[in-house]
Amino acid sequence: MKAIWNGQVLAESDKTVVIENNHYFPADSTNKEFFKSSEYKTVCPWKGTAAYHSIEVNGETNSDAVWHYPQTKDSAKVIEGMFAFWKGVEITK
Repeated sequence: MKAIWNGQVLAESDKTVVIENNHYFPADSTNKEFFKSSEYKTVCPWKGTAAYHSIEVNGETNSDAVWHYPQTKDSAKVIEGMFAFWKGVEITK
C-alpha cells in the first residue's frame, strides 16, 4: 500500500493494518521529512488520543492530514505508533 499526496509517496508498506477503513502504516515505512508537527489532537474512546501532523510537499501544505496514536488504549495496541492519512491523501496498492 502507498499513501500519496501532491505527487509524493508519504508511506509505503505491505504491512498496513486496516481499522475503520483506514490503513495504518508502520512508522518506519513513512517519509517523515514531509510531516510537520501540529498541535491538533483528537480523542477516540477505544483507541486513545491521536496526535496529528501536517504534510508539506512542493510548497503546499495539507494541514492535520496525518495522525497516529503514540500510546493507545489496550484495545488498539496493534496500531500504536502507526500512521494513517486523510484529507485527500490517496491510498493505493
